[in-house]
Amino acid sequence: MANDPLFIVAALACFAVLVILMIGIGGFAKGGDFNRKHANKIMRYRIIGQGVAIALILIFVFFRRMGGA
Repeated sequence: MANDPLFIVAALACFAVLVILMIGIGGFAKGGDFNRKHANKIMRYRIIGQGVAIALILIFVFFRRMGGA
């Protein structure tokens, strides 16, 4: 499973969502000007990233079941 390119892409998408989430949490904790300017944009990026990650995971599961492995 770890050798499957689609699995690797889905895992990278999940990691990207984690990075975006940590940036958002860090900005929220720090507050100030950065949070006021970028909080909503970072939240939108996280939601889009989560959608992409979920779609990739579902595609991976679909093809994994079709292959019978």
